[in-house]
Amino acid sequence: MRLRVLPLVVLAGLFAQAATAAQTVPLPQPRPDAGSPDAGTPNTVTPNAGTPNAGTPDAAAPEAGAPDASRFGGAPHIDKPIQNTLPQPATMTPPSADAVNPDRFGAKQPDAAYGAFQRGLYKTAYNLAMDRAKNGDPAAETLVAEILSRGLGVPLNPAEASKWYALAAEQGVPEAQFQYALMLLDGRYAKKDEKGAFALMQASAEAGNRLAQFNFAQLLVQQDPGDGGLVKAAVYYERAAATGLADAQYAMAQLYANGAGGKPHDDAQARLLLAQAARQNYDTAQVDLAAWMIEGRGGPRDLKSGFAWMKRAAQGGNVAAQNRLAKLYMGGIGTDPDLILAGAWYIVARRAGLIDPQMDDFLQGLDDDQTKQALQKANRLP
Repeated sequence: MRLRVLPLVVLAGLFAQAATAAQTVPLPQPRPDAGSPDAGTPNTVTPNAGTPNAGTPDAAAPEAGAPDASRFGGAPHIDKPIQNTLPQPATMTPPSADAVNPDRFGAKQPDAAYGAFQRGLYKTAYNLAMDRAKNGDPAAETLVAEILSRGLGVPLNPAEASKWYALAAEQGVPEAQFQYALMLLDGRYAKKDEKGAFALMQASAEAGNRLAQFNFAQLLVQQDPGDGGLVKAAVYYERAAATGLADAQYAMAQLYANGAGGKPHDDAQARLLLAQAARQNYDTAQVDLAAWMIEGRGGPRDLKSGFAWMKRAAQGGNVAAQNRLAKLYMGGIGTDPDLILAGAWYIVARRAGLIDPQMDDFLQGLDDDQTKQALQKANRLP
């Protein structure tokens, strides 16, 4: 996944089906706003209940005699209590040279250093920026820190990068505030300072940095694990979700699904947010959206689309999705029954460490030829 990110993609306890995330915030990685959040335009595309592939036909309500979706997961869906732990911060895909917006570094207008950076001339960019950084230019300080923290054209030097991030953060550059806050939380290349990190993350969030907004919300939940903390956090989750950040969209979906954080219980809104995050390859959202479509939660029951989303998450490497996809093949839910593919996908999930007694029994019930075919297919699956 994703700090996949921010992998990514997000709330191990808050998100009922998300994988458990580490409590330690890692050294920051490059976090460009690939979706051009600097434009300030929220993602207003309303997702439909269609499949992830445009070529897959939309499915109508199931016909009489359609397989019972309860076979997919056993018992009906039950909302789990929200717990509150701080996962990894949201991450974004590393940038291409032409996708980096100089505004995120605090640059007010195009200049030679940023032009060189955008063209991938990192050593030139470093040299040009360093001349200005030594004279206290905050945008240049941030660019120098970015280059050093990622080892672009120069030796990797996160300790030196932290010093330049700190200087730029003091001058109010939101990107530098966010990155230095992560370093203060991490404590490896700057003295650990949770209070200072909290203040910097809040300042960056208030300045509109969407990754800071998401991570500041996470800090608020960690600081106050009750619903009061979620109410405060929801303000920042919502701002980040409006920019199209998948981690925040998923977080808001969970708040609406559980009626938490001052939000009403609204499955329809939650499903829309799940779809928005799923379309950005946020695999946990894909798994949840698939389950909701199969159950008919928050919108029409759509077995084919639910199957397609589950398959997409499984092919992306989500182990829970691989096991659930095996069950869909086994029961013929949203697709034709296929015992060989059911066995193959469960073998893939089992190799990754997931043990499901129901699927173990199913696998043992296959004859020798079916087992052999399932193993052969499993070896060719992602």
